[in-house]
Amino acid sequence: MKKIKYFYNANSLRYEKLETPLRVKLLRLLGFLSAAFVTALILVSLAYKYFPSVNEKRLIQKNEALKDDYYVLNEKVKKLQDQMGELEKRDNHVYREIFEANPIPDSARAKAMHLQEEIKLVENMDQENLATSIANTLNNLSARIAYQTKSYSEIDGFIKNKEQLLACTPAIQPVSNKDLSRIASGFGYRIDPVYKTTKFHAGLDFAAPQGTPIYATANGTVETAGNTGNGYGNHVVINHGYGYQTLYGHMFRVKVRAGEKVKRGEIIGWVGSTGRSTGPHCHYEVHRNGDPVDPVYYFYNDITPEQYDRLLKLASSSNQSFD
Repeated sequence: MKKIKYFYNANSLRYEKLETPLRVKLLRLLGFLSAAFVTALILVSLAYKYFPSVNEKRLIQKNEALKDDYYVLNEKVKKLQDQMGELEKRDNHVYREIFEANPIPDSARAKAMHLQEEIKLVENMDQENLATSIANTLNNLSARIAYQTKSYSEIDGFIKNKEQLLACTPAIQPVSNKDLSRIASGFGYRIDPVYKTTKFHAGLDFAAPQGTPIYATANGTVETAGNTGNGYGNHVVINHGYGYQTLYGHMFRVKVRAGEKVKRGEIIGWVGSTGRSTGPHCHYEVHRNGDPVDPVYYFYNDITPEQYDRLLKLASSSNQSFD
């Protein structure tokens, strides 16, 4: 039974039936519904935050497992990177130095290889980002491994051709000089015989009578044979490969011709005084990768340690060159 409410009307001095206008009823209903809706939202939000569903719990556990797997995998990748770096270091600074080969630049091993930035916090990564990060790192390692494999294949070729490498490395004196009496001027700054000024002397001068045989100091191919007007007179340039070249200047006569292959100890000409020279001698130079180096360090095949020590002293003495 509906409950009827009354109120006392002071004007009519009697009790009258209380009737609520429709507008007020609608406002009250709207207020109640609004409050109920907001309360429901708050309760649902709290429930989702503090009371996850079974499916959400399963997804959270799976996400945590993925993070743990990522950390483990990331540690393994770091160890692989360290091992790869050590292999590259040994390749450049041990194996290739043994065979006097140029190191492989990092840019060749992996174009995308660079110093990596700090990895983003895993908590801020979704599953796709984690997979992408690992994939990029593994691709980088794969590229480095591929180039490292290629490098070891080249080194294997160096090992097989070691005998050829040694045969193509200058290792004897260009003229017979058993008593070491023919070293006239060494490598470095010497007094120019014409202008009497200090000038860089890029080789060794071996004083010898005209007609003394001149020998190739290593196997190679003759690049130049004759007089090209560069001051060396009749001279021979031999390309030995592996970055080595030798030059023999001021010959009386040249025996070989350009393009001819020669072997260590083979006569390539005879001592003379052609070109810019002040007396019969053989001017001998050794070039490594295009730069002149002191030839005295390439006479280890035909002299004893005691002779080598004496040769160093003779070659280092300051005097006047022959050319």
